[in-house]
Amino acid sequence: MYAAIHKALRSYMMDTLFRTGRLDVGDAQEMAATLAQADELLAFCLGHLVHENDFVHTAIEARRPGGAARAADEHVEHVESIEALRAEVAALPLAPAAARPALALRLYHHLSLFVAENFEHMHFEETHNNAALWALYSDAELVAIHDRLLASIAPQEHLVVARWMLPAVSPAERAAIVGGMKQSAPPAAFQGVLAVVRPHLDDSAWLKLAAAVDL
Repeated sequence: MYAAIHKALRSYMMDTLFRTGRLDVGDAQEMAATLAQADELLAFCLGHLVHENDFVHTAIEARRPGGAARAADEHVEHVESIEALRAEVAALPLAPAAARPALALRLYHHLSLFVAENFEHMHFEETHNNAALWALYSDAELVAIHDRLLASIAPQEHLVVARWMLPAVSPAERAAIVGGMKQSAPPAAFQGVLAVVRPHLDDSAWLKLAAAVDL
């Protein structure tokens, strides 16, 4: 339920954090691209926690009241952090040039804390929440929950997920995900996913994937 999407989130967070740390505030094009990615990451995180609230936490609470309380409480804190970070991202390009280096460093520090908190949070979900789901639901029921969650996601968000997830997972996980897409997705949509992902896979990873799912 958590492993692949959390690998995607970790990769997305770390790439954005690195870009923010090395940001040249005197380069307008670089600043626009980096801040756009930071804002897109934060919007993605907000959508992710909504999906977990609506499908995963609801499932746990239905059969173990209070079982998702810790993760749900942390999600409330994450929403507050996301709103604050998005405000910092929006304010940086509007600030006087002399103030931008200090504001960029502040953003980097606050984003670092957000990433650190999320890494701990995701580990808790992958251990505690997964254990609860396995204890409370059959595999078939968990697949059904996961499928309903996926069906609720807009096509454009699926492309963002694919861009960050597929390069971040193991070859076996990548082959399973792409193989499932190949079987279930319309051909044009499937080719669209491959076009988004291919630039982010090295030749070795691409050849392994192509052999595994007969691309």
